[in-house]
Amino acid sequence: MGQTLKCISPIDGSVYAERETLPPEAAAERVTAARAAQAAWAARPLQERVDLVMAGVAAVGAMNDDIVPELAHMMGRPVRYGGEFGGFKERASHMAQIAAEALADIQVGEDATFKRYIKHVPHGVVLVVAPWNYPYMTAINTVAPALIAGNTVVLKHATQTLLVGERMAQAFQSAGIPADVFQNMFLDHDTTSALIADRAFDFVNFTGSVGGGQAMERAAAGTFTGVCTELGGKDPGYVMEDADLDAAVDTLIDGAMFNAGQCCCGIERIYVHESLYDAFVEKAVAIVNTYKLGNPLEAETTIGPMANVRFAQEVRSQIAEAVAAGAVAHIAAFAEDDGGAYLTPQILTNVTHDMRVMRDESFGPVVGIMKVSSDAEAIDLMNDSEFGLTASLWTGDVERATRVGDQIETGTVFMNRADYLDPGLCWTGCKNTGRGGGLSVIGYHNLTRPKSYHLKKVTG
Repeated sequence: MGQTLKCISPIDGSVYAERETLPPEAAAERVTAARAAQAAWAARPLQERVDLVMAGVAAVGAMNDDIVPELAHMMGRPVRYGGEFGGFKERASHMAQIAAEALADIQVGEDATFKRYIKHVPHGVVLVVAPWNYPYMTAINTVAPALIAGNTVVLKHATQTLLVGERMAQAFQSAGIPADVFQNMFLDHDTTSALIADRAFDFVNFTGSVGGGQAMERAAAGTFTGVCTELGGKDPGYVMEDADLDAAVDTLIDGAMFNAGQCCCGIERIYVHESLYDAFVEKAVAIVNTYKLGNPLEAETTIGPMANVRFAQEVRSQIAEAVAAGAVAHIAAFAEDDGGAYLTPQILTNVTHDMRVMRDESFGPVVGIMKVSSDAEAIDLMNDSEFGLTASLWTGDVERATRVGDQIETGTVFMNRADYLDPGLCWTGCKNTGRGGGLSVIGYHNLTRPKSYHLKKVTG
C-alpha cells in the first residue's frame, strides 16, 4: 500500500481531495511503459505531435468552468480571476509555433565529400515535478515542449493541487495522446527519489523550493541525469526618479500581492528613488486598503487565503520579526484575518536587509519598501540576495535600464512591467533560484540532446 496524499483546502481546512500513492513496483512498471512508448512517439511526424499537444491544450480549456472553482478550493485563488487557461494556452501555442525551427537540424556544412549536421534528439522519459501556486501554467512550460520534442512525460504534481495532474492527463489522453506517452502519477518522495536514482528518467524538471531542488539533485547524483530547477525567489523592483509613478505602483503592488503573493516571480522587495519614495508608499497603501480578503469562491473577493496555514504563519513570523526590529507596518489587520490561512496583506517600511522579510523568500502578501538615492545603491541592494529570478526596473530610459540590468544577478530583467513569463524568452534564474531554463528556443535545447552526424561520402 502507498501513502494517502491529502489536499487540505485553505477555504475551511477540510480535506478537499485525497489519492493513494503508487507502490514502488507499480511506479517502476509505469515508467517502463513510458520508456517503451517513447520511440514510437518520437517517430511520429513533428506536426502530428504538435497537433495532438494543442488538442490536449484545447481539451483543458473545455474543462475551465470546472477547473476555476477547483483551484479556489485547492489553493485559494479567487474565482474572479478566471483560472490559468490564458497563460496555459499562450505558452503552449508559442512552443508549438517555434517547434519546427527550434528542433530543425543544425547544418554545419556539406560539399561533395562530407555532410555534417547536428540533430536535436529527445532525452527519452522526462519527469516533470510541478508546484501548486500556478499549477497549470508551470506544468505546461515543460509538458508541451517535452512532448512536442518527442519525449514521453511523467507528471508528478504537488499535493496541494492534487487534481491538476489528473485533469491534464485526462485532457491530453482524450485528445489522442497515448496513455503511456503522457501520464500523471501520485508518488511519495521516497519513491520519486528512488526512481531518479535508478535512472528511470532521462531528464528531470523540478519547480519548487530550494530544499526540494537539492533533494532532486541528491537523488540524481552520479546518474548523469539532467536536472533543471526553478526554485526560490526574492524578486526586487527598482523605481527610478524618471519612472511613471502611477504605473509603477499599480504594477509592483499587484506583482507583490496577486495570488496572495504566491508567485515564483512575485515582487518581494521594492527600492524607490528618494524623490518618489513618499508618494509611492502613500499610493501603495491606498491600493492595498481597497483589497477584499475572503472566500475565493465569492465574486467580490480580490485576495483569497494562502494555500496552507503553515505558509501564512511563515509570513506572519517574518512580519512580526521585522516590526520588532523597527519596521513600520502600514496596513491595519483586516476583519477577515483569522490568524490562519486568511492573512492581511502588508506593506512594510523602515526595513533593512538584516530582516528576514527582506532576505528570505516570503511567498506571501507582504512587501518591504526601501528608499535609495542612486542606481549604484539600488544595484547593490538588488544583488544582496541568495536568489536571482527576475528584477523589475522602472524608468523612461531604455539604455539606463539595460545598463542597470547588465549589473543585476538575475535570470530576467523587466522594464516597466513585472511578474510575467514571455514564452519567447528563456525562463531561467541564477544562484539559489536554480539552473537550466524553460520556454523559448532554449527550452527545446534543454529538453533534447545534441547528436552530431559526420558523414563522409567519398572514401576513394
